[in-house]
Amino acid sequence: MNLTKEIKDLEDSAVELTITIPKKEVSNGYQELLAKYAKSAQIPGFRKGHVPVAVLERKFGESIKTEAAADLIEKSLEETFKKDDVKQPLPYVQPQLDKMPEVIIGKDLKFTVKYDVMPQVTVQDFSGITVAVPQVSVGDAEIQEELKAVQERNALVIDRKDDDAAEKDNIATIDYCELTDDGSVIDGTKREDFVFTIGSGENIFELDDDIIGMKKGETKDVTKKYKKTHKNAELAGTTKKIRVTLKALKIRNLPELDDELAQDVNEKFKTLDDLKADIKRNLESALENKLKEIKSNSLVEQLVEKNPITLPKSMIDIELESRWRMMAHQFQTTPEQLEKLFGSSGKTKPEIIKEWEPDAVKGLKARLIVDHLLKENNITVTPEDVEAEYKTMAEKAGITVDEVKKHYEDPRNKEYLIDDMKEQKLYADLFGKIKLTKGEKKSFSDLFKNQA
Repeated sequence: MNLTKEIKDLEDSAVELTITIPKKEVSNGYQELLAKYAKSAQIPGFRKGHVPVAVLERKFGESIKTEAAADLIEKSLEETFKKDDVKQPLPYVQPQLDKMPEVIIGKDLKFTVKYDVMPQVTVQDFSGITVAVPQVSVGDAEIQEELKAVQERNALVIDRKDDDAAEKDNIATIDYCELTDDGSVIDGTKREDFVFTIGSGENIFELDDDIIGMKKGETKDVTKKYKKTHKNAELAGTTKKIRVTLKALKIRNLPELDDELAQDVNEKFKTLDDLKADIKRNLESALENKLKEIKSNSLVEQLVEKNPITLPKSMIDIELESRWRMMAHQFQTTPEQLEKLFGSSGKTKPEIIKEWEPDAVKGLKARLIVDHLLKENNITVTPEDVEAEYKTMAEKAGITVDEVKKHYEDPRNKEYLIDDMKEQKLYADLFGKIKLTKGEKKSFSDLFKNQA
């Protein structure tokens, strides 16, 4: 088609595209459609395929013109978006027609669509960016903490007596549900056979202290009030009435810290010192990765502040919906059931989504900036780079290169690795353009706790 195009930038990374289809193309499209229907139309008084065009036009002319317009619009958009001279719509949006144009034979057909496009990203300002790197080391305290965790993982777990009261560090199995003010169970809130260690805080409602003292088979209702500053946004400022039943209670018998335990952990360890050395190596690797993450996040956050990006609404909406579905997956439920679950506790999906939006916007802008810089700096990873990374990973983990490679036989895992290697190359280059300073001293545990 010999189309005429006009494009106009709108707010929020949207555009308005106006296309004019020449009158000859309009006439041809209409005539082709008429001919098609003439071959198949069945109208009383005429044999199939022998309906005069004039009769078709008289009875169905307007609807055929509308269909011809739709076909012409679809074909012209398809042709237009194949070319590089027009901004492409985001892959998950459909261009919206301003209004259906009227087909007038002998005249051009003009229509307008609006759609969201990829935001324009420019990263020019690196001035004044300073990243403070926390001062953290791996010492004996951290190694001892990990050894304790090894003991717990290799502990013999036995049942406590039925009349024993629950204590800190016991392993509890509970059923729980939320209640209304009158004591009725709220639909969708029941959870059965939930297992956790008392005192760990690894349960959504923080029931540890409430379970201490309970005995197997005992049920009680507890009322929990959560501060407005609570770390869990869904609990912050709320009051929950919860019914909990203690179904089982177990205790761990910890093994001795000796060479035998080390050998039980892995046959590659001959002594406890071998195990300690491996723990130290893993902790130092984790620390290195965490510090990289902190530096990278701080750098990108500052780049987002210094280089404004206007996000289209559709991009934000898709991201928020993705986060909602991810939360549903974490709760092992459907997105629809998750909405009912929160609705019963007084929070609607739109309210929760609204709370998430600032963080989602920040994350999207950060991703766009990183992708832009990767492309602008032509960051690539060669097969030789990947082989070298395999070797480094093997040395840090204390395993063979073949063991590392086995994990990356899955193409998706290898793709994630290459993407991460590209980003690390980029950050290494960017850190040379900014100022890195020594941050405050922190313990290993506080670093991971505060940066989680």
